[in-house]
Amino acid sequence: MHSSDGDPARTNTAPHREFPAYGPIEAVFGYALFYVLVERATPSVVEMFSQTVLDLSPSTVRFGLAAALWFVLVVTAFDHGRRQLAALGLVSYDEYRLRVWSRVTPSSLRTAGYLVALLVGGSVAALTFQPAVETLLSLFSVFTTVDPTRLDVVGLVTMVAFFVAYGAATHSLDRLVVGAIRALSAD
Repeated sequence: MHSSDGDPARTNTAPHREFPAYGPIEAVFGYALFYVLVERATPSVVEMFSQTVLDLSPSTVRFGLAAALWFVLVVTAFDHGRRQLAALGLVSYDEYRLRVWSRVTPSSLRTAGYLVALLVGGSVAALTFQPAVETLLSLFSVFTTVDPTRLDVVGLVTMVAFFVAYGAATHSLDRLVVGAIRALSAD
């Protein structure tokens, strides 16, 4: 029997039903999006911080952005490595982050919901990606000029729709793939 810190909800859960832990695919796609957004925003951020806001050298701003990319990558990899080890019962992981319903393979109804969310979310994200990036980049000029009249409300709604759709699609893809791996390994 597998037990984790005396939690009765986990005492009868076999480790193979918890491994792999949910989240790695979602994390990879989340980091990829973060990387693309930082890469696209770098010229605007460099201009904003080197010419208008803080008068920093462009190389310092680029170094800061590169350091942020590496920091997020290391923290994400460490967190998900720890989650996978916790799913195997080798280390502990904060229980509030692990939900009981996410410890097993999804039901057929939940799987159908994930498929719908993946298709709809992926389609909306694909359609709104470029406008969302353009809106994000335009926000830098709004902040540097402190001119709220330049704020594009429709663009902001589109950007929010993109992030919600992208999050729903990557979350669903993660649950589908990890659930399939769990189902195949349970046989």
